[in-house]
Amino acid sequence: MSGRADRKHRVVTRLQRYVANPLNRRLPFQTLLETTGRTSGLPRRTPVGGRRAGDSFWLVSEFGLKSQYVRNIQADPRVRVRIAGRWHHGTAHLLPDDDPVARLRTLPRVNSTAVRAFGTDLLTVRVDLTD
Repeated sequence: MSGRADRKHRVVTRLQRYVANPLNRRLPFQTLLETTGRTSGLPRRTPVGGRRAGDSFWLVSEFGLKSQYVRNIQADPRVRVRIAGRWHHGTAHLLPDDDPVARLRTLPRVNSTAVRAFGTDLLTVRVDLTD
């Protein structure tokens, strides 16, 4: 990652961690991705934008393998996703061969615009829902 991209990553993740995510987690219909902390073993809830398509939920990570929730998925792909206020269990899959820019065109516009604007290393994630 270049110096400029690294600075952008630090600024955006701090803003998300300390301002946006705590507020968004409280919204009852905000989509949340719950992973298991790879070190702590505790549940970690991250507001995400994405879309359900059949038995899958699709999203694009802004920072790819540098995203904490992506690193948690690498350690344990079992996740939960809260969609429209209801929790679903699933298994997350990182898809580095998928075209994340094309994928963003199929996902909600506002979130996709933010991901393209703030992201530095886009990565598609598919969650296969089991309930």
